[in-house]
Amino acid sequence: MSVKVIGAGFGRTGTLSLKYALETLGLGKCYHMAELFMNTEQVVHWENAANGKPTAWEELLSGYQSIVDFPGCIYYQDLMKTYPDAKVVLTVRDPERWFESASQTIFPAGPNPIQLITMLLKLPFSKRTRNLLRIIKANEKGIFQNVFQGRKKDKAFAIERFQQHIAEVKKAVPAERLLVYEVSQGWEPLCGFLGLPIPSTPFPKVNRREDFPKMFRLALTGKNEFE
Repeated sequence: MSVKVIGAGFGRTGTLSLKYALETLGLGKCYHMAELFMNTEQVVHWENAANGKPTAWEELLSGYQSIVDFPGCIYYQDLMKTYPDAKVVLTVRDPERWFESASQTIFPAGPNPIQLITMLLKLPFSKRTRNLLRIIKANEKGIFQNVFQGRKKDKAFAIERFQQHIAEVKKAVPAERLLVYEVSQGWEPLCGFLGLPIPSTPFPKVNRREDFPKMFRLALTGKNEFE
């Protein structure tokens, strides 16, 4: 089993909907940020990636046939080298709407004071809790420092970085290997790109902005409720 689809789009561009779409198309399990919270021991791989160290992608993605969302989208070029036959899907959306969504969800995401106190109390007794704190630290380094240079609240800079990433992907990925895609387009362009028949079921629409706090809270407890 090998990765067949690499998602290069930033979080909040419909990546969770794309995850479920790829799984509906029969491509097996898709790796999304949600998987990391379910399998916290995987954090070591993302720590290596964030710190520029060799990353065992094949070990991390064993059992998966696709990967989307942060933090994987940051390392799309490394993933392309590891999986030379994989196709790349670059999810995009209006930059202003992307920033509005990101600034209300993933940018401020983190345990609230009560959750943090609870986690600190569990630290000596819970390996999962220790790994959760490592995940938060690795994401801060890999996403918010390396990508957004600590300026995620700077709207103009964040949007510039968002658009720059899109341009970089378009330049780095051969045209025949790349689909630039808005999930609002539904099944047709995705299935055409992957050479798969269009399902009879509606295209997944999940992870609404207003649902994010609940999803993050459940993720901290290890429950797979990212819907």
